[in-house]
Amino acid sequence: MNELERWIEALKASLEKEEFIKLTLSKPKAKSDLSNVYGKWIALKEEPHLSLTYHHTTKDVIKNYKLDEGIVKIKDLLSADFKIGTLFTAREDVVLRISKKGKMLVTSTAASQTVATSETHDKQKRKRALEGDTYLTQLGIADAQGQIIPKMADKFRQINKYLEVMEELIKSANFPAAIRIVDMGAGKGYLTFALYDYLRNKLHHDVRVTGVELRQDLVDKCNNAAKACGFDQLHFVCSSIEDYALSEVDILIALHACDTATDDAIAKGIKANAALIVCAPCCHKQIRQQLKGKEHKNPILKYGIYKEREFEMVTDTIRALVLERNSYKSNIFEFISSEHTRKNTMLVGVRSKHKPDIAAIQGKIDSLKETYQIDYHYLEKIII
Repeated sequence: MNELERWIEALKASLEKEEFIKLTLSKPKAKSDLSNVYGKWIALKEEPHLSLTYHHTTKDVIKNYKLDEGIVKIKDLLSADFKIGTLFTAREDVVLRISKKGKMLVTSTAASQTVATSETHDKQKRKRALEGDTYLTQLGIADAQGQIIPKMADKFRQINKYLEVMEELIKSANFPAAIRIVDMGAGKGYLTFALYDYLRNKLHHDVRVTGVELRQDLVDKCNNAAKACGFDQLHFVCSSIEDYALSEVDILIALHACDTATDDAIAKGIKANAALIVCAPCCHKQIRQQLKGKEHKNPILKYGIYKEREFEMVTDTIRALVLERNSYKSNIFEFISSEHTRKNTMLVGVRSKHKPDIAAIQGKIDSLKETYQIDYHYLEKIII
């Protein structure tokens, strides 16, 4: 193995171990308007690529290559066009120098960059659910060969985004060795299965997951799929959110639970002292129905579409404040792109050790209710 091949192997290893940060090719071998090339990792359509920026005297040209193609291109550039290749990784910097006579030398020094590729925005797009995962076939997202069915491609992307979000949220809370998760309103189980598989089989957490779903046919289908996958700590039960008896839970999830079912789920999570409560609220009828026929001075509320959105925001803000009043740190953010669905808001509560200023928080809730002429918020009624 010559020194160029040794440098290329270091590049491959840094990509495989997710330690790659960037690379530069510099000092052209001949006079040219191409002064250097800069390389970075990006994700295009959920696939990893090497993006090479060719710095010319008068312009920059960017070309994106799949990893194997990019590595070959970089090797060709070093063989023909540049004397120095510098590879920056989270572990070390590796430099290849080529003399005028073609003599090569590879040296390495301590890493000069502190941010690894896995911490960059692009690297967050790595897939957590993978083609070939058994549950994807069982649930009809992939075919018998493990290939994603075209019409289910959006669902597959949603699953990966969900796992990315949940991974970060789980890092923000404290859990026991065995994590108990309840997913209320599990539906067809796509996200429930994905979270179980990712946490248990890929991150190797000790988790027990229960999916709660009102439709018996979906409960039976999901239980059969879990058995076929060998997911022995994943179970589904037939119940409404309101009627489900919840005593112990570490993570409470309720995605797109309709109207006050979201409040039922939040209340159960608070009463069970869940470390993490994750909701994607839906419908928001309870407040809107109270305000029918009431006149508002705010000109924004003159228009139906804005009125609906305003009341959705007020509903979820009060939910977030109720969480804070009960010793949770709350946050509201966009879950998935609005191009897939407008119901893309995620409301999160992380259990906090800090004692809340109950009077101040209640003052904010009361002020919102007064401003918007709200008689009551359902969550307040059931949590007191």
